[in-house]
Amino acid sequence: MNQTTQSVPIRKLGDELSTVYHACIAIFPLCIAVVPWGILCGSLSIQVGLTPFQAQALSLFVFAGAAQLAAVSLIGALSPALPILSSTFVISSRHLLYSAVFHEKVKGLPLYKRIMFAFFLTDEMFAITNDYIEKNKQFNYLYAVSSGIMFYVMWNMSTFIGIVAGSSVNNLEEYGLEFAIAATFIAIVIPSIKSKSILFSVITSGLSILTLGHMNFEYALITSSLLGMLIGFFSKRWDKND
Repeated sequence: MNQTTQSVPIRKLGDELSTVYHACIAIFPLCIAVVPWGILCGSLSIQVGLTPFQAQALSLFVFAGAAQLAAVSLIGALSPALPILSSTFVISSRHLLYSAVFHEKVKGLPLYKRIMFAFFLTDEMFAITNDYIEKNKQFNYLYAVSSGIMFYVMWNMSTFIGIVAGSSVNNLEEYGLEFAIAATFIAIVIPSIKSKSILFSVITSGLSILTLGHMNFEYALITSSLLGMLIGFFSKRWDKND
């Protein structure tokens, strides 16, 4: 085996490590933004009566920030199982859209890779991966999953901190940590506004959720999402005139 042949695996490994490194760097700001959110989730889980193991297991096996907070709140209110399941389903329904976006890119992959991709697919991973595709004009599975794993690790670390704090600090939710939820989504959405249709879609969704939420409409999230998509679709023609 000549030296050129031997250097191919080494070069490939170097490229893969570089991909992982850049994925982690790209998602790191969002990891920092989600720390207060994870702390809040962990502490609330303890305060509603979950054991430390149960609280950490939610982040380890469910890994769905907003849905976890909703579920924990309902558990604390002694809600039956059906409302908990239906609420978390509605909150997580946006992942159906995420999966539709990546369907063509991952459908040819082995089953275990698709399962891994689906598990780590979050709002943050979706945004980072789409940004990569836009810049490089190609999909990179390793980049996407690496960013997802990085976020998963940070989420579970912050949940653990919240579990420890929740056992010793009462009413941690009064410190305004829930603002991290809004801050994280703002950090995701704002950089993606690069056309009139996206801008109109964001404005419509934002105004709709505020209005319908104020009216205590049960399906405010789904309705505002659909309205935003419709406005974005019908205003797409204005992008061509730019």
